[in-house]
Amino acid sequence: MGDHAAKTALFDAFASVGKALASGKRLELVDLLAQGERSVEALAQAAGLGLTTASNHLQVLKQAGLVATRKHGTKVFYRLAGDDVAALWALLRQVGAAHLAEVERARAAYLGTGDAGTVTEEVTREQLQDRIAADEVILVDVRPGEEYAAGHIPGAISVPLDQLVDRLAELPADGTIVAYCRGAYCVLAHEAVRALTARGRDAARLADGMLEWRLADLPVAAGATAA
Repeated sequence: MGDHAAKTALFDAFASVGKALASGKRLELVDLLAQGERSVEALAQAAGLGLTTASNHLQVLKQAGLVATRKHGTKVFYRLAGDDVAALWALLRQVGAAHLAEVERARAAYLGTGDAGTVTEEVTREQLQDRIAADEVILVDVRPGEEYAAGHIPGAISVPLDQLVDRLAELPADGTIVAYCRGAYCVLAHEAVRALTARGRDAARLADGMLEWRLADLPVAAGATAA
């Protein structure tokens, strides 16, 4: 029958991973780290957290074996401990969306898709690959520049959302612009498409984003390049 105490210890060890993820802010940090390595300071700023609070959340994730660190000078940089952590995050979202009605309500409210008039056109990864091969689209990465540099879809132009309107003249006036960001629950591409269409551009968004692209083992380019 086995040792009951040992079995309990085993299941408690598994539960420590669940406990580490039992915080919306820690999940947000995992989501950010799925885009690439970041310093504590950069993570705190991106997640809207104080430095001490961000550091405490990251320590919980580290104790559960979900993230790893390296030091460079006085700064500490965090990264996911493996692709399996990103896959776990993606699966958690999938299960939540399939079984909790409030996930869909929250998603629609956050992404602005509840009103039919705000729905943005989307393309699948397969459609995007076909259209890139046929040279039919201008692919724009609207994530912050450091995320683009850490890894992006080959051929994508880096135009962070907060620069999009000011840099619109840099994008060809003809052809469809496809915007993408972090993943299926990232608002940046939605806002980019709405801004582009409001200015008369033909625009669509990738249905998911960089997280799903990586997990599908599709080609990823790295390094910052100008538009």
